[in-house]
Amino acid sequence: MLRKISRLFMIKTRVEAYLVIYALALGATARGSAYLDKFPGYGGDLLFLACTGAVFMAGAKMLDALRYERERKEAEQADGEVAPALAKTSADR
Repeated sequence: MLRKISRLFMIKTRVEAYLVIYALALGATARGSAYLDKFPGYGGDLLFLACTGAVFMAGAKMLDALRYERERKEAEQADGEVAPALAKTSADR
């Protein structure tokens, strides 16, 4: 039961990743605008940029992780299909 619940919180597709990135961006801009109000001037601008920069880094990491997982699954499937064929040819020798 716990495994089924934990699967709900996994990001499996790029669309899900984009939705999470969008939600992070909304929160970061809200926090950044609060920083602009609290720290007017150059300091507020830097804090706003730091908030949005963190979203860019987190989004890139999520998309890279999805690509890595997809490539890993494809490699495992390719290895699984090649291995029986190699075993068959070595047994024939």
